Amino acid sequence: RRFSLPETSQMDADLVAEPGAKDLLKGSSILKAIKASGVEYILSVPDITTSGGLLRPIARDPDLKLIRVCKEDECIGIASGLAYCDKRSLSLIQHTGFLDSVNAIRGAAVEFRQPVCMMIGLLQHNPDLTPRNSNSFGVRITEPILEAMGIPYHYLGADADIATIKPAIDEAYEKSFPVAFLV
Repeated sequence: RRFSLPETSQMDADLVAEPGAKDLLKGSSILKAIKASGVEYILSVPDITTSGGLLRPIARDPDLKLIRVCKEDECIGIASGLAYCDKRSLSLIQHTGFLDSVNAIRGAAVEFRQPVCMMIGLLQHNPDLTPRNSNSFGVRITEPILEAMGIPYHYLGADADIATIKPAIDEAYEKSFPVAFLV
């Protein structure tokens, strides 16, 4: 189902839209990398933080199918089912949803080795700090949890980091194992 959404400005196309910020992480660059990796399905809880830069453009893109879910852990089962059908997907979730979904990720993605690809938004994270040094407790513990679960992850802090998306998604599907991108 397609949603009718208002047009976005160039400012909305940037995920980091603070005046004076350098090397903005652009939603349009992320979308190009997602599409280049063969992802066809985007699974997401409606999210105001990424609406302008990612969700609205995804909803309008005829090459991508946006599946809105009620809770982030639903993404894990749907992504696993799509993988069985040789379809690639990416789950857009916040770190709070990741934390809420750890058991589903553990069971389906890690123990049953499913290529669940997650783009985890670090809500309230100061980009001048590393996630481990964040003032947000939830952000601080995201990397250690991924490491404890053996899930490879990549931090996307600038447009230059976007080059990791396609190879990491390709590897997740080749090895049938999850991967995470921290935004």
